[in-house]
Amino acid sequence: MHFPKPVSLNKEPWTRRRCDLVVTETARWYVVRSLPRDETRAESQLLAQGFRIFLPRVNKTVRHARKMRTVIVPVFPTYMFAVLDLQKDRWRSVNGTFGVASLIMAGERPEPVPHGVVEQLLDYTDEAGIARFERNLREGQAIRVTMGPFARVLGRLERLDANGRVRVLLDIMGGKVPALLDRSALEAA
Repeated sequence: MHFPKPVSLNKEPWTRRRCDLVVTETARWYVVRSLPRDETRAESQLLAQGFRIFLPRVNKTVRHARKMRTVIVPVFPTYMFAVLDLQKDRWRSVNGTFGVASLIMAGERPEPVPHGVVEQLLDYTDEAGIARFERNLREGQAIRVTMGPFARVLGRLERLDANGRVRVLLDIMGGKVPALLDRSALEAA
């Protein structure tokens, strides 16, 4: 039996320094679905088996009992990515790992993620493993709406949140009108 070499038995969140996630010609990215709220356990178990795992995370502000705190949560709850070479790796063992529900399959074999998707997510991830999707937008910046009923309207970005919503002040008819928009509908002006 051939077991993959462990990358790291360290159970800390992913960092660029800790894990080399370079994909070869035969290895591809695949989606691993974890059990609900069990992403961290599944990640640590897969790392202990020697699989290369990427679980993108974001900072999220949570309100509870009139208190606000920032927590780190997965970008895609119950989903993470694994580099697998189906010719060499014991990929079937992924499905039997504690915390893992299954690999996303296409028939009898795992379905690879299209080229560039995970690489783009890695590009948005900082050294601590936190995805920074708002890197091109910042509070106080002049913006332009690119789609929807306010397309081509200028304004100022007032607030970003972890759910992809943005509060902006739009310049409409000589006044400032507050609006909540999706981050994908904006660009820097």
